[in-house]
Amino acid sequence: MGKIMGKIFTFLTLLVALPAGAQEDVVAGLSQNRVSINATFVGSEILIFGAVKRDAPAPDTGDLNVIVVVEGPSQEITVRQKEKRYGIWINTEAVTVEAAPSFYAVATTGPMEEVLSEDEDLKYHITIPREIRLAAGEENLAEFAEAVIRIRERAGLYSKHVGGVELSQDTLFHTSVSLPSNLTEGDYRARIFLTRDGKVVSDYETVITVRKVGLERWIYTLAHEQPLIYALMALIIAIAAGWGASAFFRVVLRKG
Repeated sequence: MGKIMGKIFTFLTLLVALPAGAQEDVVAGLSQNRVSINATFVGSEILIFGAVKRDAPAPDTGDLNVIVVVEGPSQEITVRQKEKRYGIWINTEAVTVEAAPSFYAVATTGPMEEVLSEDEDLKYHITIPREIRLAAGEENLAEFAEAVIRIRERAGLYSKHVGGVELSQDTLFHTSVSLPSNLTEGDYRARIFLTRDGKVVSDYETVITVRKVGLERWIYTLAHEQPLIYALMALIIAIAAGWGASAFFRVVLRKG
């Protein structure tokens, strides 16, 4: 907690020292910019805070709103449709999703349709569907994109938090984003948008680094850089585990 309060104090100090710039601009900070994944990792929470810097009084028209987005690295995945035939479920149609974020969290000060226009969403790719890119020429694209969203929402990887950003006196704002334990390693983008009348008036972006550490890092590196050695080790461990279990049960049966 002491480190977080120190970052907030430093952030507010820098805010006062910033020279005047645009009519409204966003400055922000994070409680942490690096997440380490180890054997005991059960998830993490990041506090995102900021303020609106002005060189003139705030406009009288249009409500100020804030949107916070945290996005994981994109991946190519294949989505398959299942149908029940002859009493069993089988995979039928499949669509390749060229890019889908491995993690996506959106928090806003109000309903998305009120704080952001369709045109601005198309320009900045803020909502989840805008960040899912499907292969050209595929049919039923919207249906498969919705399937990706549903699957990852159930896994806790996609989330929307209407009213999740608290804005005080049209100046200070803060929110928190929960990162689950099943994170994909990589660089995560944290983006913050100020909007008025559905239009983006300022935005800010920074990176959150998510990396495996310790034994997990060594295993991950071995599997990707030395797959043959990794496969041999896995085979040896499986054989040893099988032999050990067999020997244990033989001893137990003899005693019985």
